[in-house]
Amino acid sequence: MVCPRAALESVDATTKIISSKHGKVEGFNHDVGADQFDVDLSFDEAYLQDFDAVLLLGGRLNAQQIRSIPEMQRMVQGMQQDDKPISIICHATWLLVSAGLANGRTLTNWPTLPDDILNAGGNWVDQEVVVDRKLISSRKPDDIPAFSRKIVETLAQRVKESVRGTQNEQAEVGASS
Repeated sequence: MVCPRAALESVDATTKIISSKHGKVEGFNHDVGADQFDVDLSFDEAYLQDFDAVLLLGGRLNAQQIRSIPEMQRMVQGMQQDDKPISIICHATWLLVSAGLANGRTLTNWPTLPDDILNAGGNWVDQEVVVDRKLISSRKPDDIPAFSRKIVETLAQRVKESVRGTQNEQAEVGASS
């Protein structure tokens, strides 16, 4: 989460961490606990209309948890319905599979998981970053620099398409855990 979030904040995007409850969430480097982050909003407090994009973080442990949370499924379904960017890396594609959003889409994910996308009716490719409409997917931590650049580029295009008024308005991105 650190690098994609820093890339977004470097272009003045406001980021929010959304989780099932307030407090802290723990990041992981693969399966080893890492940094902790303050939760900004619970799912009950997060309204889709307040966000321009969503960033879903990878990792097997995180992805196993978020894929079964109904609020997360509804969030990504609503983001897709509103034609807002969804960025996913690594195992986070599991949430799209569980939410019924992989069918007919071209995605990438952790290199040992193409069957999940294929079985859900999607098309899997082995590339560092794949963009299918406003769905941005990436494979693994090595791809984070390219993934982060594509997120920033896509969000900038989204903001450009939906300019609502002043130069001072900032895009908001929700990151979940």
